[in-house]
Amino acid sequence: MKHFFPAWLRVPVIFFTVFGAVEYFVDSGDRPAFVKYPILILVLSVLLFVLIAFEILYAAVNNVTYQLMTEDEKKLFDQKENQTVALTQQQWYKTLMQKLTRSEPVENNDLVMLNHNYDGIQELDNRLPPWWLYLFYGGIIFGVIYMVRYEIMGADDQETEFRKEMAQAKIDVAKYMLTAPDQMNESKVTRLIESADLAKGKTIYEASCAACHRADGGGQIGPNLTDNNWIFGGSIKNLFHTISNGGRDGKGMVAWNATLKPTEIQQVASYILTLQDTNPKDAKAPEGDVWVDPEAKVVMAETKK
Repeated sequence: MKHFFPAWLRVPVIFFTVFGAVEYFVDSGDRPAFVKYPILILVLSVLLFVLIAFEILYAAVNNVTYQLMTEDEKKLFDQKENQTVALTQQQWYKTLMQKLTRSEPVENNDLVMLNHNYDGIQELDNRLPPWWLYLFYGGIIFGVIYMVRYEIMGADDQETEFRKEMAQAKIDVAKYMLTAPDQMNESKVTRLIESADLAKGKTIYEASCAACHRADGGGQIGPNLTDNNWIFGGSIKNLFHTISNGGRDGKGMVAWNATLKPTEIQQVASYILTLQDTNPKDAKAPEGDVWVDPEAKVVMAETKK
C-alpha cells in the first residue's frame, strides 16, 4: 500500500514541529527549553513513543481491515491504492530533482560515456549539479564581499562589535537603574568603597545625620560615630538595619526607610564607617559596647591555629 506521506516521514515532521513549538513558546532565557526544564524531555519522549505506537496501531488496523474484506472489496481497494502516486513519483517532484541535479537517465549512459577505461571502470561526463555550483559561486561572492568589507573598508569585527555592545549595555543598565525599583536590602548589603558612593553618602550624612551626630561624627544628641563602641553593632548590616528601622524606642533615632532609598542608606552607612578612629575634638563619650567583628574573631582563631 502506497501512501503520499509514509510513516517514516509523518513521525519526524510531527515530532519536530511540536519540538519547535515548545522551544518557541516556552520562555527559557538563553538556554534550550528542554535543558532549563528537564520535564520537557520526558514529555517529548512520551510524544515520540505515542506517535510510533499510533503508526504501528494504524498499520495493524489497516491490515486487519484488509484481511476481513471480500475478494471484490480487496480488488477495488488495491485498484484505488495503485492509483495513488507516491511522492517520489509525482511529476513536479521529478521536474524539481531534474533541475537541481541535471542528471542523465541510466538509459543515456552511452551519450555521456568517455573513452576512459581503467580496469573495467568507465567514466561518465555528467555535468556538475546546479545546487553544488550555486553554493560554490555563492561562497566565492561571499568571500569577496567579506574581504572588501572587513579587510579593506575596516568594518567592525566580532570582537569590536562585542565591546561596543557591552559598553552600550552598561549605559542601558545605568539608565534603567535611575528609574528601577531599589532592590537593596539588609541581607545582601555590602560596604561600598568607591569614592563616588562615599561622596554621595557624605552628602546624605551632612543633610540628614549631622544635626544629631555632628558633621565630624563626634556625636551631639546622637552617639559618637568615631569610636569603637556601638549600641546596635558596628557592621555594615548593623548600620543598615539601624538607619532603616531607627534606634531605641522613645529616645533613639527615627527610622529613615521612608525617607531614604535602600541604596542611599547603604551609601551613608558606608560613609559612617570611614569616620572610625578619626578622633574629632570634643567628641561625645562612648556609648554601648566595644564592637568586635565576629568574622574577625574567626579569622584570628584560624590564624592562631
